[in-house]
Amino acid sequence: MGITSLDHVNLRTTRLDEMIEWYCNVLGMRVGPRPPFPFPGAWLYVEENAFVHLVGVEAEATGSDADLKLEHFAFSATGLDRFEAHLKTNGVSYRRVELTAIDTVQLNVWDPDGNHIHIDFRTGE
Repeated sequence: MGITSLDHVNLRTTRLDEMIEWYCNVLGMRVGPRPPFPFPGAWLYVEENAFVHLVGVEAEATGSDADLKLEHFAFSATGLDRFEAHLKTNGVSYRRVELTAIDTVQLNVWDPDGNHIHIDFRTGE
């Protein structure tokens, strides 16, 4: 498997407008197209790539009841068969999702802290 890029980071926030302004003003991103999800949010772009996905939430829990702010991040990669074999050989738990509508196979894994990462491969590579 060869990772080729970080696809995006998905962040939950109670301060959606403030986050949009910060990413645009501080990092030079711009608000761009986003699918019509049934929840508030924004996709923030650098050139033609949506690097940051923001999800607006009503309120955040505190302490041990708090959800992770970072829901997942994703890499684009090549070498699906080699990587899947590597996961199996090493006993790494994963979930395979085939998204035929966008020509993508995702292999979802979780790091030791429980952070969700999906590695995206083109279907039929």
